[in-house]
Amino acid sequence: MTSPLYAVIDLGSNSFHMLITRLVAGSVQVVDKVKRKVRLASGLNSENLLDDAAIERGLECLCFFAERLQDIPQENVRIVATATLRLASNRGAFLNKAHDILGQRINLLSGIQEAEIIYLGVAHTSCCASKRFVIDIGGASTELIIGDNYSIKHITSINMGCVTFNNLFFSNGEVTTSAFTKAIQSAKKLIEPLLESYQKTAWEIALSGSGTLQALAEMQHFNHQTTGITLKYLNEIKQNLINCKNIEKINLLGLAKERTPVITSGLAILIAIFEVFAIKEIQLSSGALREGLLYEMLPKSKDISIRQRTINSLTEKFHVDMAHTKRIKKQINTIFKYFEKARVLNKSQHLTLLEASCDLHEVGLLLEYKQHQQHSAYILKHTELPGFVQKERQLITVLVLLYKGDIDINALRSQSETTYQEACYLLTILRLAVILCQRRKDETLPIYKIDVRDDVINLYLPRKWLAQHPLIKDGLRQENDYLSIINLSLNINYH
Repeated sequence: MTSPLYAVIDLGSNSFHMLITRLVAGSVQVVDKVKRKVRLASGLNSENLLDDAAIERGLECLCFFAERLQDIPQENVRIVATATLRLASNRGAFLNKAHDILGQRINLLSGIQEAEIIYLGVAHTSCCASKRFVIDIGGASTELIIGDNYSIKHITSINMGCVTFNNLFFSNGEVTTSAFTKAIQSAKKLIEPLLESYQKTAWEIALSGSGTLQALAEMQHFNHQTTGITLKYLNEIKQNLINCKNIEKINLLGLAKERTPVITSGLAILIAIFEVFAIKEIQLSSGALREGLLYEMLPKSKDISIRQRTINSLTEKFHVDMAHTKRIKKQINTIFKYFEKARVLNKSQHLTLLEASCDLHEVGLLLEYKQHQQHSAYILKHTELPGFVQKERQLITVLVLLYKGDIDINALRSQSETTYQEACYLLTILRLAVILCQRRKDETLPIYKIDVRDDVINLYLPRKWLAQHPLIKDGLRQENDYLSIINLSLNINYH
């Protein structure tokens, strides 16, 4: 029986979004996404009246959405309106007509309600660190939330967004240093009163799923740059935009045309946030407002960890031999302790990602054996992985691609989750664990020891056991040749 559909509609200040999903193997599968650039906020005048043209654009979009909603149970639908409709003094006229078109209740969110749901969307889809600083730059408002797991510590919604700031500072289309400076300073004045209270709560990672961050991350990806947005990168993009001189002439590699009208204003707000809060790096999250609405609607969404839900779904879909991955994970944990003892690896996060790589390293086997590593890497690269941020997914994909056979140094260098040297050690652990479990059989492996000294790995195994397992012995011998490409030596010793 096909699982029921769920729909979430977000009437945003810049775009209207409709997300349609269903549950497959315990995980969310996106069935359809519809997005229209309505730019509702651009229709607000100085008296906060929404003009007829903006209203008409919005209602036309909702007619498209209404057709799709006919097939979805009302109890599985959530529709929310955000900043522009909060501000609009004539919002009643729009919302009444919108209700008639959709035939569903529309919930007008307060700024704080919107921020809470945005944070939940990130919490449901990201678990790289439980203490998060979540930033969301919308069309007419910006939300700043610090939380721990699903608990919110500080929360604010500010009336500034990429559409409203575009109207204030870039309305003539000119992109100048002066316009950027004014926009950044204006944003700072609105943000700085929060600094003292926000500094009292520690956070480990900054995340955002807003359109501005998505656009910046897409440009990074297009240009084969490492992931993670830094202030240096933001200032480089700012200078590139200034060089374009006019919004209509913006043509940056990897920047979608639909994003060009508001990239300058969104960037100015983001630079102000970076400078006020002294943020070193921000990661793109895979969830925000729509995901917050969706996951709070789904049954038992908090009962299982996000990462485990994602892994369970993929391993079920691709019929992964979980008994085999369990064997390998046991060896990974044993080997990791030796590398930890040698002080070349010391982060629990490394072990978590290694275990995830182990669970997923054979997802491509369902397609064919010959190129299953490439298939596995392709699947992971092009699949949504709630619970893993972009950098983590990069590392997992590389480990899965290289878990046996030739080692591509460039692939190892392309990930930015950890250093190149640490990535080499992590890959070595996975490869050794796979070789030791080559028989795919629940047998007791002998007690072995590993001594790690910089670029030399000494593996001590019983002579008798190696004689009884010539294929594994040969695999370990060949592994020394493979590891030499990353300047590591594997010595097999007897004890």
